[in-house]
Amino acid sequence: QVQLVESGGGLVQAGGSLRLSCTSSGRVFSRPAMGWFRQAPGKERRFVAVINWSGGITNYADSVLGRFTISRDNAKRTVYLQMNSLQAEDSAVYYCAAGVVVGTRPVDFDSWGQGTQVTVSS
Repeated sequence: QVQLVESGGGLVQAGGSLRLSCTSSGRVFSRPAMGWFRQAPGKERRFVAVINWSGGITNYADSVLGRFTISRDNAKRTVYLQMNSLQAEDSAVYYCAAGVVVGTRPVDFDSWGQGTQVTVSS
């Protein structure tokens, strides 16, 4: 049963923007935390951003701070990741995740989407 579905990935030139969406079809959206991670080929999955249920707490990886913004619309059961000033090193598969802890580690999250590819051309 699919719980989280990401969309919005694609190919963009360096300096451009994309907005990723993650929609939940189940109760997983009621988890205290929703996060975004990314994984480039041959590399481990890395934290990007996290947001709590109310949206009042957010945290970002240093590499995206000031460029990416995480937000959520609970009525639409959707979490967003607005990505601006994209760089080639942002290219990766981006995963949405739900967890019980507003953490930054993959183990803090117990439900994952299938991922959406983001490719930034330089």
